[in-house]
This record gives sequence, structure tokens and C-alpha cells, in this order.
Amino acid sequence: MQALMQNKVVLITGGTQGLGRAIGEAAAREGASGVAIVGRSAEKAEAAVAAIRESGSGSGTEVIAIIADLSIPGEAERAVAETIARFGRIDSLVNAAGATSRGTLLDTTRELLNEHLNLNTVVPFMTMQGAVANMRDRGAPGTILNIITMSMHGGQPYLAPYVASKAALAGLTKNAAFAHRFDRIRINGLNIGWTATPGEAVTQKTFHDAEDDWLTKASAAQPMGKLGQPDEIADAVVFLLSERSGVVTGSIIDWDQNVPGAYE
Repeated sequence: MQALMQNKVVLITGGTQGLGRAIGEAAAREGASGVAIVGRSAEKAEAAVAAIRESGSGSGTEVIAIIADLSIPGEAERAVAETIARFGRIDSLVNAAGATSRGTLLDTTRELLNEHLNLNTVVPFMTMQGAVANMRDRGAPGTILNIITMSMHGGQPYLAPYVASKAALAGLTKNAAFAHRFDRIRINGLNIGWTATPGEAVTQKTFHDAEDDWLTKASAAQPMGKLGQPDEIADAVVFLLSERSGVVTGSIIDWDQNVPGAYE
């Protein structure tokens, strides 16, 4: 442990499973004093809280779960308020929750588009608003990391609403970073590529009729012989949240093994 998050309070949306949970574990390992995770499932939240506490056993990290459906207006704001009420502040925010369902330009309904825009753009907007307000009120520096996607560069035809909402989040990330740079609040985004999470397994089987060995086949086809790993991404997130990442703000970083704009 390098104690990159020593005595920091971190709020993580989507923190009860997959990448969000891995980020919580990494933050606890790096000495976070408080971790608040947000998710819909009480059962997943209970397991995540236990795992994060175990990761931070050497530093005594306090972990709370906020059960919330972020698609409902006001729930994102409640998550921020409950975190501040419990810990007195927010030092770092990670927006890892989001919608990933499929839709093309031609078959996407207004309802599906709104679902993506709400979860992938509006919810991060509101959590950032609350976190930045708390940081400014305290006159304290802070860090925010938005999980975006490599697909914001264009993506597949069946990801039209997803791409639209995540590209908007990338623009919001830069706008907020510029607006609050003199508040010493650093805001960055991570464009993650194809990642091996339980949620991705569900997505592959639901939308692409994937077989049980889909991960083995998909991994073999990648340049590095594997998909992105949640624990590796979590380490990158914690670094960007920490002081070790220096003055970096407003950066949208491609975290993948494929290079946009490069061709055989």
C-alpha cells in the first residue's frame, strides 16, 4: 500500500459491483478513511461493503452503502447528501454507474435515448455539482474521475444512445475541469475499452447471444491476450484521484489496448 488515498472520503456511483466495486477496494487499500458506494441491489451492496472493508483492513476504512436507483430524479443528489452527512465531506468522486443497453440510430426510441442521457450524463452532472459545491464551500481541493468509454470516439452502430451520452459526459468533464481549476478541483475522464466484468457477461449473453466461453474467445483475439481487468483500471482511477497525478485536469485518457485512428 502506498497510501495514495490516505484520509480521503470517496463517493463511487455504481460501486456495488464490477468496476465500481474494484475502485472501492483499491481506494480502501490505499488508505481512504471513508468510502460510500451507490447501487440498487441491497444484496450486492452488502457483499461489496464487506469486500471493501477487507481491502482496507489495515487502514480502518469506514464503508457505507447507499441504496438508490439513480434513474429516479433526486437520487443522485441524495447520494451526495448522505455521504456528506455521514463523513462531513467528499474529497473524491467517481462516476462509474451507467446504462449500456443497445440501440442504433434508426431503432432507438426517445425513451431509450433519455435513459442513456439520464444515467450517463445527467446523473454525473448532478453528483459533480454536489461534490464540487461541497469542496468549494470548504475551500478544499478535490478530485473527480468520470468513467467514460472508448466508444465515445464513434463506437459501433448498435451503441448510438450510449455513444451520444458518453460523448456528452466527455465534454462535461472538460467544461467542469476548466471552470473549477482555480478551485484546485481536478476533474478527469477515463475512456475504458472492453472490460471483463460480471455486467459485461450479462450484456454479451443478452444482446449478442454469447456462449459460455465468450470471454475466452474474446480474450484470445485481443492484442494483450485479455480484456481490460477491473482491478487494473481501479489502480489507474486511484492514481488519477490522488496527489501523485499532480496537476492533471481536463484530460480524457484512453485506457485500452486498441488505438483510435490507427489502421492495419
